[in-house]
Amino acid sequence: MVLTGTIVNALFIIFGSMIGIFFTNLSESMKTTVLKGIGLTVTLLGIQMGIQTNNLLAVIMSVVVGSLLGEWLKLDDKFKQTGKWLEAKIGHKAKGSIAQGFITATLIFVIGAMSIVGALDSGIRGDHQVLYTKAMIDGFTAIILTSTLGIGVMFSSIPVFLYQGTIALFATQINNFIPAHLLDLIVMELTATGGILIMGIGLNMLELTKIKVANMLPSILVITIVIPIFFFFNF
Repeated sequence: MVLTGTIVNALFIIFGSMIGIFFTNLSESMKTTVLKGIGLTVTLLGIQMGIQTNNLLAVIMSVVVGSLLGEWLKLDDKFKQTGKWLEAKIGHKAKGSIAQGFITATLIFVIGAMSIVGALDSGIRGDHQVLYTKAMIDGFTAIILTSTLGIGVMFSSIPVFLYQGTIALFATQINNFIPAHLLDLIVMELTATGGILIMGIGLNMLELTKIKVANMLPSILVITIVIPIFFFFNF
């Protein structure tokens, strides 16, 4: 089934979060240290992804245009409103900010090469190995994030399922529209653009910046439009 890898990924996030709930009683000092460690790791991951670009101009254009769109759509506010709505539904019994956990985990789990490549493999080849691997990584990450940020991390499984599932379903027909070489270029620059956003998340977790990374999410869509234009006009 096309969505098998996506379903497994979402379930691992849920299971990881359920396990992480038992570690929410860690001392504030320990939580802070762990969170900073995650922030450093996420920042390094973003740098590794970002330097893979072969067309920095396209990435810059995508981030600028995408950020303008995100600010116009006020995506960051909408993410926060969703988190606050979850907090209101669950009540004050949950430890930690549900909004913060939901937003941080969603951005970490959704933005990245494995989300895109894995979903494409599921749709094009029916191969779910990449998403199975991502599911294991996300599951362990969910344990750590939940222990520091709370139960809001669990709800990130919903946008992960919708995002990867949409790509997987679309990918079943993608070979009819996009040449293989162009698809490789798009994935490469998607990875680089996602890396910039991932680095922003890491810096926020380190409390060095207060970047509204959610407002930059349209950059992921913009790069998929910019790269074909650059490709056909030989930029």
